[in-house]
Amino acid sequence: MVAIILTIFLFRVSRYFKQDVISVNQAYLYQKSDLDSQKTASLPQGSRITILSSRYHWYYIKTDDGHLGWIPDWYFSTDKQITVTSLKNATIVLDAGHGGRDSGALSSGEAEEKTYTLIYIKELARKLQARGAKVYLTRNKDEYISLAARPQLSNRVHADAFISIHFDSSPDANTASGVTTYYYSKKLSYSLAYNLSSQFSSLGLDNKGIDFGNFQVLRDNQRPAVLLEFGYINSDNDFAMIKSSKYRNAATNDIIKGLNNYFTAKADDESETK
Repeated sequence: MVAIILTIFLFRVSRYFKQDVISVNQAYLYQKSDLDSQKTASLPQGSRITILSSRYHWYYIKTDDGHLGWIPDWYFSTDKQITVTSLKNATIVLDAGHGGRDSGALSSGEAEEKTYTLIYIKELARKLQARGAKVYLTRNKDEYISLAARPQLSNRVHADAFISIHFDSSPDANTASGVTTYYYSKKLSYSLAYNLSSQFSSLGLDNKGIDFGNFQVLRDNQRPAVLLEFGYINSDNDFAMIKSSKYRNAATNDIIKGLNNYFTAKADDESETK
């Protein structure tokens, strides 16, 4: 038994204690696995480091001069970057559409889209965090955030998935209904869109499927990104669903199921290439 335990320990040590070299011109060591945490050291290109462990898209390292800290995987060559294949280790950016002076679409009773996008995003964030994902919100209160800033956050933290939630509106009230999933880059985002949309058929509203969306939050995104329209806010039938906790719970649960399927598919693809 002692020999087995020792073998497992040595395997884990050999797995993590690896030497590598910084491949970008300038890198920074962070106190935590977060770009907003304190920078503790500057590392020039070519610096040798020892990788001790990994978490999300971050490595915990030791430098040759003894500094310990966290460093994002994109400071290394491409083959050293971490492929996330489970929701537990994923970095997710959630975008509540509109906010502040931008109310978004209105219901027939003038309820504002921005209110419900934030409610949905906050519920989804809680559920994702409970499952171990690292979650960033483009906004967590009623404030105006520019369209440009939203994909910038996704690009900055190297999100494994960017999800923007909205509610649709038709030119005339009560003339349209249903849920639509939009993507921009087929190469980056079609698989994410497909796996999410596949879950939305039992929500109680027509699943209108996947469509190309030329939206800035998708167009400027260099990460897998989708925009979800969870019903028409100016349809009385859809809005009754949108504002119900039952529908919200089902929609956010379906997103999580879709994300699990998306990362499972990535894991299968990863194993096939090895």
